[in-house]
Amino acid sequence: MIKCHLSKMMGERKLKVTDVARETGLHRNTITLLYKETATRVDLEAIDKLCEFFDCEVQDLFERVS
Repeated sequence: MIKCHLSKMMGERKLKVTDVARETGLHRNTITLLYKETATRVDLEAIDKLCEFFDCEVQDLFERVS
């Protein structure tokens, strides 16, 4: 299973979904699905934009857990 740490990262910076959407140019629905960990697939461009926005690496955003 893949765990997404977007909600934690947003919480640490007190960001709302709309804040991240506005700054990254991603659709609110994409961010909401990642935030709630209900996304079944993620576009590489979305991952890249989120990593750039949060100044992090992919492994900081996603984690594989058994």
